[in-house]
Amino acid sequence: MKPLSNNQDRESEPAAPDKTIDLKITAEEARDLLRGDNPAILIDVRSEGEMCLGHIKGAQFIPPRDVEEEVATVAPEKDLTILVYCSSGPRSLRAVERLRGMGYGKARSIAGGYDAWLKDGREVVNDGAFTPHQLDRYSRNMLLREVGEEGQMKLLQAKVLLVGAGGLASSAALYLAACGVGTLGIVDFDRVDLSNLNRQILHGTDDVGRLKVDSAKAAIERANPDVKVITYAERLEPRNALAIINAFDIVLDACDNLATKFLLNDASYFAGKPYVFGGAVGFDGQAAVFWPKGGGPCLRCLFPKPPPQHLAPT
Repeated sequence: MKPLSNNQDRESEPAAPDKTIDLKITAEEARDLLRGDNPAILIDVRSEGEMCLGHIKGAQFIPPRDVEEEVATVAPEKDLTILVYCSSGPRSLRAVERLRGMGYGKARSIAGGYDAWLKDGREVVNDGAFTPHQLDRYSRNMLLREVGEEGQMKLLQAKVLLVGAGGLASSAALYLAACGVGTLGIVDFDRVDLSNLNRQILHGTDDVGRLKVDSAKAAIERANPDVKVITYAERLEPRNALAIINAFDIVLDACDNLATKFLLNDASYFAGKPYVFGGAVGFDGQAAVFWPKGGGPCLRCLFPKPPPQHLAPT
């Protein structure tokens, strides 16, 4: 008989048992224990940033580093059933191992953590102003310490005006929509041309001949249907600039016309709105933020007069 190879030997050996299996419990089993006559004690060991995404009803919040010190306040008797969860399982499993070492023999970790609980459609509590859909969509934003719950709410309440719906606006509009800016305004009087499609990713082949603001609105709503899109299918001029700009918090310059850029600067100055300047020709580009109300300069402080047209081709 032909001897088995080393690989075959390994394949025939039984898998090593999972030493942590007794420390885990499924989300369904946890739900049943939380609903019983003597409900289990539930401990959430996530960070403050994670907790703003919501939590399981009845959970006690204890940071992982404080579990040994604070567990006695929520579970004075060591024979009580304790369920621990984090976002996906590893941290709560380590916490349960420490609790078992302290004598809490009925401590268990919820497998998959809060993520598994949420994906199964089980009840969660949200103390903030976000819907469950928003919590799920923007969770990665809110986990960033620099954004958090407060920052995400500011994004949802923000109103940004984009002047132009071409190449510069394409990336800006899609990213602003994706991150949750609540209202986007778009000003552009042009129609989509086939030659636009190599760089203006707001538009597709089927949009050729369509107003750019309409094509842009459709693309933004596909990216994030929660975003309110306000379109202005007209040229920005001195007669309408202030009226349009005053309805928004921030002005984003995505146009390719020098006269319009200086008009945007002037109107933003008088409206007291931050003006985000951008321009690109070939492989060269410039970007800046002007906000004289905040103590800074305006575009005319750098360029008192528009340069000759032949020095700044569109």
